[in-house]
Amino acid sequence: MNQNLQHILNLVNESTHLKEEDKTTMISALKKADKDLLISEFKLERTEKVKRTTAILLEETIEELEQKRKAIEDSNEVLQQTLSNLKAAQSQLIQSEKMASLGELTAGIAHEIQNPLNFVNNFSEVSKELLDEMLEEIQNGDMEEVNAIAQDVIQNLEKINHHGKRADGIVKGMLQHSRTSSGEKEATDINVLVDEYLRLAYHGLRAKDKSFNAALETQFDDSIKQISIAPQDIGRVVLNLITNAFYAVNEKKNSQIEGYEPKVTAETIKIKDNIQIQVSDNGNGIPKKILEKVFQPFFTTKPTGQGTGLGLSLSYDIIKAHGGDIKVNTKVNDGTTFIITLPIS
Repeated sequence: MNQNLQHILNLVNESTHLKEEDKTTMISALKKADKDLLISEFKLERTEKVKRTTAILLEETIEELEQKRKAIEDSNEVLQQTLSNLKAAQSQLIQSEKMASLGELTAGIAHEIQNPLNFVNNFSEVSKELLDEMLEEIQNGDMEEVNAIAQDVIQNLEKINHHGKRADGIVKGMLQHSRTSSGEKEATDINVLVDEYLRLAYHGLRAKDKSFNAALETQFDDSIKQISIAPQDIGRVVLNLITNAFYAVNEKKNSQIEGYEPKVTAETIKIKDNIQIQVSDNGNGIPKKILEKVFQPFFTTKPTGQGTGLGLSLSYDIIKAHGGDIKVNTKVNDGTTFIITLPIS
């Protein structure tokens, strides 16, 4: 029994002025008070243990969040440095059509990478608010609420990790496109490659001209497995064709033909031992008198400063180096289709 209560109990027992009935009542009350005190002390001790354990877990969580935050800051610094390097490189690559294609991708990449970065920033802010709430609930002793908040923080960290990896994948792809091609072939999913360049080229053009809009259509042959190509080189060919297609439909749109709807289609087809990549537009088409010149170096129909005239020439060389072929079908006022044929093996 508690020392103080025991002292009171002894006084009650030794008292000659109290009736036996009163003594019994007081003794019973003292014993009940002692029992309640023991229970309170036990609960207090358990609460202190939980608080110590929670404090340790919270400290570990805060440390982990700090590491995540630093990793995100480091990633942002890398991205900022990468974008700065790309901008510096663009001024040197204007005369080289191969590396100029990177400039066409930059705006599209920035658009693609902004979404996961927004998610990372938003979930980081929410997690900080949740941790502030957790500290309050710890002080209030509401461990059920603390556990619920901790689960929310864990879910947010998982989302931050997911979107961080997505941003990392986009950056790695960007760095791959920026490197000078070694010409080495590797197994590549051609459908993914074409779809990626179509999306990035479209966002890139939209970033420069908000008024531009076109219907995008894809028809991919799912029976095509990975084929052996130099992905950077074929990617630049596809990018050049898609960029030209967007230019063609935009030119026709600017002529304000009533009822005209710009449309660009990317298609892959497996034909025996070959695969075809077709990029089509419903622009003005190519006049017959200049059709035979489109693959000649430095030939361009674009205004001065908007084209080097090397795109289709380099594309032709790249496809020939892969043992393939590139052709063009066109009809004035109806549109143009470029057809790339590549051997599967």
